[in-house]
Amino acid sequence: MSSRRQTRTRKPIQPLFQSVPEGGGTSSPGSTLYIGDKAPADAVMSLIQYDQNEAIFITPDLEEEIIVMLEEGMVNWININGLGNQELIKHLGGVFKLDSLTIEDIFNTRHRPKVEDFGHYILVVTKMLNHRVDGIIEYEHVALVLTRNAVLTFQENPGDCFGPVRERIRTATGRIRRLKTGYLAYALLDVIVDNYFVLLEVLGDRIEEFESSSVSARAATGFMAGLQDIKSDLNKLRRILWPVRDSVSDLLRSESGLFDPGIDPYLRDLQENSVQVVEALESYRETVSGIQEVYLASVSNRMNEVMKVLTIISTIFIPLTFIAGVYGMNFRYMPELEQTWAYPAVWGLMGLIVIGMLTFFKRKKWI
Repeated sequence: MSSRRQTRTRKPIQPLFQSVPEGGGTSSPGSTLYIGDKAPADAVMSLIQYDQNEAIFITPDLEEEIIVMLEEGMVNWININGLGNQELIKHLGGVFKLDSLTIEDIFNTRHRPKVEDFGHYILVVTKMLNHRVDGIIEYEHVALVLTRNAVLTFQENPGDCFGPVRERIRTATGRIRRLKTGYLAYALLDVIVDNYFVLLEVLGDRIEEFESSSVSARAATGFMAGLQDIKSDLNKLRRILWPVRDSVSDLLRSESGLFDPGIDPYLRDLQENSVQVVEALESYRETVSGIQEVYLASVSNRMNEVMKVLTIISTIFIPLTFIAGVYGMNFRYMPELEQTWAYPAVWGLMGLIVIGMLTFFKRKKWI
């Protein structure tokens, strides 16, 4: 492994790495514009070039340096972090003869995940997810272009989850240095899907916290608001992960010669992982719906308990209020009012009524 190019005999790649003159050919989209919810980040380029014998990591300043370094017989991984330099991406699109629709999909960060086979290359549009410390889920647009001798990845923002793949290339761990671009594309998609599991585990922990407090009397006022935020996140994830699963299935069914025959088991494993992600997501959505129902039922039960106590108190005071109302009338002739025992007798009667009603409620197991 080395970080700079060593002197060696190079065999230029024909013809995919030949530059297309500016303004020439149908691959230049011309008027393609960035579509996103925030300003595009400045583009940072990198090239990882490897075979069984060596791996070279290059961070050039100009795209011409990458184009000059491309070599047939080696796997060339070009990574563009940030979509702020439109001319750079259009130039690379011309070099690799990318269709104008592909360039448009690279710049459209709102595009849903998909796979398109253009014959001499395959486009994979997917989403890379990141769970921030403040609980917000970030959705990063990623476009992967697979050709016979190169893999191009275009990322919306700096930073990614491709570190394990770079380390495997650096240390020649596993099969990655022995296989071609198809396996590299699989490895990149695999770490993206594996990162979905990490995100789902974080969401699962949050859901468990809500589940444990759903029947607690100490549930905060913002309980339903927090639970609804999780449900919104899960719904948004569902809109992303279902197309990802379908995209992996499309790759598995692809008859493109860009994938080595032995790559099918890995793609099937990737498909199984994507299916597991979707199943886990659906399970979480059902759990959240169940928590909402349990919480609402718990609130209703607590309200019923309060209403029962208030009803019992009201029921006890109804006869007492009646007695007090009778003796509060301003009739002139009320014989009991002249008796010395009348006042304590009325209190005793009220006490007996209260005791009798409480005894009755107790026997009925209402209290």
